[in-house]
Formats: sequence, structure tokens, C-alpha cells
Amino acid sequence: MHDLLPHISESLSNVLGSIIYFMPEVYLGLLFIVVLITDLIFGKRSTKLCRIVASAGLVLVMFKDLQQVALILDGPHLIFSNMLLLSRSGIFFKLIIDLLSFILLLYFTWDNKLKAHQKGLSDLYSIAMASVLGLHLMVMAVNLLSIYLAIEMVSIASYLMVAYRTENAFSTEAGLKYVLFGAASSAIMLYGISLLYGFSGTLDLADTIGQLSKVNPISSSFAVVLVLIGIGFKLSFVPIHFWVPDVYQGAPTPVTAYLSTVPKIAAFALLINFLSPFILASSWKGFDIGIALSIAGIVTMIAGNFAAVMQSNVKRMLAYSSIGHTGFALMAVVILTVQGVSVLTYYLFVYALANIGALVLANYFTNETGAEEVDDYRGLGLKYPTASVCFVIILISLTGLPVTAGFTGKLFVFSAVYSVYEQTHSIWLMLLMFTGALTTVVSLFYYIKIPMNLFLKRKEIAEINNKKSHNLLILSILISFMLVLLGIFPDLVLRYL
Repeated sequence: MHDLLPHISESLSNVLGSIIYFMPEVYLGLLFIVVLITDLIFGKRSTKLCRIVASAGLVLVMFKDLQQVALILDGPHLIFSNMLLLSRSGIFFKLIIDLLSFILLLYFTWDNKLKAHQKGLSDLYSIAMASVLGLHLMVMAVNLLSIYLAIEMVSIASYLMVAYRTENAFSTEAGLKYVLFGAASSAIMLYGISLLYGFSGTLDLADTIGQLSKVNPISSSFAVVLVLIGIGFKLSFVPIHFWVPDVYQGAPTPVTAYLSTVPKIAAFALLINFLSPFILASSWKGFDIGIALSIAGIVTMIAGNFAAVMQSNVKRMLAYSSIGHTGFALMAVVILTVQGVSVLTYYLFVYALANIGALVLANYFTNETGAEEVDDYRGLGLKYPTASVCFVIILISLTGLPVTAGFTGKLFVFSAVYSVYEQTHSIWLMLLMFTGALTTVVSLFYYIKIPMNLFLKRKEIAEINNKKSHNLLILSILISFMLVLLGIFPDLVLRYL
């Protein structure tokens, strides 16, 4: 017992010294508790109050994120006994997650179907706060245990959000599918972690790599693949993408907007944290991770974009589109350079903005006219000109055409990959760029369906006396403006990354 006393003192000192680097997460934990207590005290009447508290709290968390930049001027900092890593790129990933979460918190009550839910939305704000805390941990996790706990924290919150509308059979079915696929991927990842721990005797990623050099390469590669399956579930790249269309279509539209953006950004940050030691370490003797990611990226871009062409439901089409964008973003992960991480951060930010904007407008037309299929948009362009023009701008950005932020994002990714190709002449990088260019052209065939139906096709439009969705329209206008502004002046964001 006496032998343990020095270690206890050392551990306590490490914990206390780490808290200053963990303040945004401390505030998020307190914010979750405050929102939860507000809900318990005021009951169903607390929706508006919970929304105000959660939104104001996230603004404070973003301020704390920015303060952390001064703490790492000398370089990245490991905290809590090497469980988490605070780095410059991690801070900006967290800042983007918090900004997008703030937008989505405002959006939750603007969906007529979700707002009409008999339970109210107070619980949803509590769940969202817990999820954002888990996303912060995913961005910072560099230990196998912290990786697993962070992913599970986000997953449980996501299951609850998808199935929130319990009175809707489609939503309940989507939640059940999500839970089943999530449980399977979680079990697979946990098995991979247990193998890595058994091979190396440590959960620390940096130490694990050195120990794996003594293990059969096939066995260590198998364990790494199992862990990547768990991370890939959040990224939804092929072949771990089967849950996406049904879940995105069945979930409430604001929840779909949430799932398709912020967890994906955190998962890319986590993927970089997990793969960096394997790619940079010369002692790794397993499979070539760069080639594996290249193959995954190529297959994901092809599968996501070609499947989207065949969809008639707008949310389902955007679900397959998000799979294609995941494959494109993997291009920047493959090269894993400083420039690659910067352009990946920019690309994910502008993609998330555009995807949220597209789902907001899909929600707007559903609220106004009940339109959910692409064909339902016929002739609506002249009746709702502002929303329709915004939809066109956002879809242009998702496609990657000038002068939107989507174009500059794709251009920066191509430039970063090509600069590495010039040095290595890797055939896989060439195939990635070719596939990225090809699938960008393919994406035109399904994105253009919506503008074509809005402006070029006609049908009799019945009047529907729904409550006007002015908030959704204002948000879509702001997002469209941001996408054009960042397309013309990308340095407004890129210079800080």
C-alpha cells in the first residue's frame, strides 16, 4: 500500500495539471447538467429555456476553445496520463463542431413534425450536449480506451436522437437499425482493441506501435482493421455504410443534419489521431495503410455517387451523397501532411455547411408543401423563388462548382494530393484524383434533378395552409451567403488552419 502512495500523488498532480487544458470539456459537462436540471424543473414547458441555455452555453464553449490556442504555442500537449491530446488542428476541429452544433440547436425547433412531438424537445437538447462532449473527446483521443469510450458516448446519444420521435414507426425502425449496426461495429472494434492490448500490453497508441513490431504482421494488421471498422462506422465509408440511407431518411431532418456533419468531422479527427503513429512509425510491419485508405476512398466515392443517382427521395439522395463526400475527404487523410490536415478541415467545414443548408431547405419545402420526393418539387421554383435560388447555390457548392466554397474545398484537396503525387508518383494517388474528378461529374446528374424540377417542370400546386417557415428560409440565406463568400475569399478560414 505504501508503495502506491507516490504513484497516487503523481496521478493526482497530472490530473490537476491537465484540467486547464480541458476547460471547454468541463464547461460542456456542466452545461449538460444545467440543461438536464432545467428540463427536470420546468418539464414540457422548458423547451425554449433549454434551447436558450444550450445555445448560450455553446457560445461560451467556443470562446474557451479559442483561449486554448495560447496554451499550445510550444506544440501539442498530452493530458490525463497521455489519454488525450490537445493540438492546434484539434482545437479548430472542436471549434467547427461547436459552431455547427450551435446552428443545429437553433434548427431543432423549426421542423414542424419534430416540434409537434408530445414529449417536447427538452430531452433532445440534453442529449445533444452529451453528444457534443463526446465529439470533443473523439477529437482529442489518442489512447485505445479513450477512443472506445468517446465513440460509445457519441453513439448512444445518436441512437436516442434518431429514435426520438417514438410515435413514428419509420423513425423507430431507423433507430433500431442504427442500434443494431452500431452494436455490431462497437463489438468488432472492442475485439480489435483487446487484441492490440494483448499484443502490446499497453493501451497507449504510441507505445503500442513499438510493441507490435514483435508480433506477426498478419495478426497485428487484423487487429488494426477491426478498430478501423469501428471508426469507419461513424465515417460511413464503404463497406460500413449500409445503415446510412435508412437512418438518414427515417430520422427527423434536423437529426439527419446533425448525424451527417458533426460526428463525421469528429470521426475524421479521430482517424488522423489513430493512424498517425502507424503511418509515421518505421517499425510498423503490417499492411500499407495508405493503399488501404486509397482503395476505401475510391470505392466509397464510386458507390456513394452512383447510388445517389438512382434515388428519388431527397433525404435518401443526400445520404448517399454524404457517403461520396466521405470518400473524397479520405483523399486528404491518405497523404497525412500538415497541408492535408488543413485542407481537410476546410473541406469538412464547407461540406457540413452546405449539407446542413440542403437539409434545411428540404425541411422548408416539406413544411410548406409536404414535398419529400424530388418529383414533388415540380414548379415550386416560381412560387418560392428565394428558397429555390438558395437551394441551387447550396447544390452547386456540394457539387464543387465555381464560385462556391465547395469548389475551393475540392480544389485545395486536389492540390494537396497532387503536390504529394509529384514527389512520390504513387499510382494510388493518381487513381484517387481521377476518381474524385469522375465522381464530381457524376454528382451533377443527381444534384441537378432538384433545380430542374424547381424551375423547368410544371404542375398544379395545391395550397397547403402550413405555418410559414421563415426561420428556415433565413438560415438557408445565411448559409448560401457564407458558401459564396468563402468560395471567393477562402483565406477568411484557411489562414487560421
